[in-house]
Amino acid sequence: MIRFAFLAAASALALGTPAAAEVMEQGDDSFVTSDSATVAATPRQTWLALIKPSEWWNDSHTWSADASNMSLVPSAGGCFCEKIPGEGDIPLDGSAQHAVVVQAVPDKALRLRGSLGPLQAVPATGILTIMLEEVDGGTKINWQYHVGNVSGFPIETIAGAVDGVMTQQLHGLRDFLGALEDETEGDTEDEDEDESED
Repeated sequence: MIRFAFLAAASALALGTPAAAEVMEQGDDSFVTSDSATVAATPRQTWLALIKPSEWWNDSHTWSADASNMSLVPSAGGCFCEKIPGEGDIPLDGSAQHAVVVQAVPDKALRLRGSLGPLQAVPATGILTIMLEEVDGGTKINWQYHVGNVSGFPIETIAGAVDGVMTQQLHGLRDFLGALEDETEGDTEDEDEDESED
């Protein structure tokens, strides 16, 4: 069933979110969330996955309850949108615009403007910036969401909830591509052994 109860969605968002990375900043009506992940994929492979949210976005954070209905046009003015299949004897499909692309630099950066989830129901504005950085063996994904003009929700509750959902989406992309294993643990152990020999 299509979920149009925005306040109910906000409550579910607040109660059912995963562990978050960090709410970097928080004001009376604004907040900034930030997270990063490193994947075992080239920047080009990461970019091609990033622009296909239907492959990795979480079903529970869509209006249709099915991420396969998500699409993204990776060019300025392009829509990060969702098809909402119709119901009944003569179904009429609906749709939702999650965000609009304001910058797309293949293999490097994607920036979207939009109020995600229940934030659509209030005059909030959001900027999601995703930066890709080539690292040894893969790509680091930096993910920041700046939200302002929030009303209708307690800021502490909505900031933590949105942060959790953003982390969940990033982890979905990371898991789809494959996480790059931390190679620094062995280096640290070697350094400790060297120090103990002195």
